[in-house]
Amino acid sequence: MATAVREISHFIGSSATAGSGTRRSDVFDPNTGKVQAQVTLGAQADLDAAMANAVKAQIGWAATNPQRRARVMFNFKALIEKHMDELAHLLSSEHGKVIADAKGDIQRGLEVIEFACGIPHALKGEYTQGAGPGIDVYSMRQPLGVVAGITPFNFPAMIPMWMFGVAIACGNAFILKPSERDPSVPVRLAQLMLEAGLPEGVLQVVHGDKEMVDAILDHPEIKAVSFVGSSDIAHYVYRRGVEAGKRVQAMGGAKNHGIVMPDADLDQVVNDLAGAAFGSAGERCMALPVVVPVGDKTADALREKLLPAIEGLRVGVSTDAEAHYGPVVTAAHKAKIESYIQMGVDEGAELVVDGRGFSLQGHEEGFFIGPTLFDRVTPQMRSYQEEIFGPVLQMVRAGSFEEALRLPSEHQYGNGVAIFTRNGHAAREFAARVNVGMVGINVPIPVPVAYHTFGGWKRSAFGDTNQHGMEGVKFFTKVKTVTQRWPDGSVTGENAFVIPTMG
Repeated sequence: MATAVREISHFIGSSATAGSGTRRSDVFDPNTGKVQAQVTLGAQADLDAAMANAVKAQIGWAATNPQRRARVMFNFKALIEKHMDELAHLLSSEHGKVIADAKGDIQRGLEVIEFACGIPHALKGEYTQGAGPGIDVYSMRQPLGVVAGITPFNFPAMIPMWMFGVAIACGNAFILKPSERDPSVPVRLAQLMLEAGLPEGVLQVVHGDKEMVDAILDHPEIKAVSFVGSSDIAHYVYRRGVEAGKRVQAMGGAKNHGIVMPDADLDQVVNDLAGAAFGSAGERCMALPVVVPVGDKTADALREKLLPAIEGLRVGVSTDAEAHYGPVVTAAHKAKIESYIQMGVDEGAELVVDGRGFSLQGHEEGFFIGPTLFDRVTPQMRSYQEEIFGPVLQMVRAGSFEEALRLPSEHQYGNGVAIFTRNGHAAREFAARVNVGMVGINVPIPVPVAYHTFGGWKRSAFGDTNQHGMEGVKFFTKVKTVTQRWPDGSVTGENAFVIPTMG
C-alpha cells in the first residue's frame, strides 16, 4: 500500500486553500530521493482570489501608521526566533541544506525584517521651507498597492523575507509565488505573519509554475514584481513585466570569482573557499565557484593546500550536525551538475577531484554529489562561462593582477567577486575597477548587511533598483512631491504665486 504524501496548498486570505488548479508537483526529500509531499500548482482563478483579498486589505494597511506596521514586524521577528528550530528542520527537509545552513538562511532574512522594524524612519520624506515666497515643498513616500515576489528554491526563507519584509512595512500588500521545489517554509512564514498581527490578505502565498508566473506578470492590479532566479528567466520576467507597465527588479545567475594574490594568507583562503565554494552544496548565487590564483607559484601552493581540505569535507544528510553540506535539491539538478563536470573534462580542464558517483550508505537514492575541483580551466570553456550551481570549484590561473581583474570584469555575470590580499593598494584598486556589483576584500561571500543593498551587474540583475536597504524602500514606494502655500488673504496681488525656481 502506497504511503500517502501530504498536500501543500496556497495560503489565501487567512488559511490554506486548495484552489482551483488540478495540477500537482512533487516535493522530494533530497536525502532519500523519495516524494514527501505534493504542492498544488495554481491557476488564474487562484491568483484572482488572492488579489481580491489583497486589494481590499491593502487600503486599510496603507492607512495604518508606520509605527503600528513596525510593531507587526517586531512581533514577527519574535515569532521567527521562537520557531527557528521548527523552520530550519522544515526548510532542510525539502531543500537538503544542513540545519546550520538552514538557520543561516532564516537569519539572513530575519535581518531584513529587523531593518523593516525601522520603517518609520526610512519613510521620512524631504522638506524645504521657503522654496519661494511663502512656499514650502515636501515629499512623501507612498506604497504602490499590491506587489508580488517570485522566489527561487535555494533560499526559501531568506529571499521571501528580503522582499515581503520591506514591501509590507512600506504599506503594500504582497503576493508571494515561491519555488514549487520547497514551498512549505514560505507558507509557514505567512502563517506567522498573520499571528504577528498582520491583517488578513496583506501577505498571501500562491504556488505554481510558469503559468502562475505569467499570470502575475500580466495582472493589471499588480504594480511591481521582484524576482530571483536564473538569468534567462530573470530577463524574461523583466521584459514581460515592464511591457505590462510594472516596476520590475529581476536578479539572475552568477559566476563569482575569488582572486588570490601572491601575498594572501593561503590557509585563510582555503578555509574560506571550503565554505564559500561547497557550502549549501554550492546552490547559492553568492557562492564562490571560481578561484583565480595570480601566478603559477600561488596556484600550485593553493592547490596543494586545497586537496586535504576538500578530502576533509563531510557530505551527509541534512540533519547530520557534523556534515559540511547535504544533498542537492532534486535528481534533475544533480544530473545537470554532473553533466557540467563531464563538460569540463571534455573541454580539457584537469579534473583534480571528481565528486560524481558519491554514495551515502543508507541513502543511496539521495541526491548527493561529492566536492569537485578543476584546475587549468580557461575562459573559453563553456563550463566556465555558465553557472553550474553545485559543489564544483574551478581554478583559472592568471599571470598577473591585470589578467585576474579582467576575468570577472569580462564575464557575462557580475554578481559578486572577492580578492584575497594583504596589500591595501591592490585591494582598493581592484574594488574601484572591477566590473561587478558586490565586492569582498578578504570576504569570500560579500552579501551586504540588511541596511545596505543587494544587487549585481550585467546578466546578474535586470532593473535599476536593488534589493533591501533603502533601495528596497525606493522600489516598493512611489514619491509624491507637494508644493504648498497659505496666502494671508490679501487681494492686492502682493502675494502672487511665483514658481519656486523663478523666485
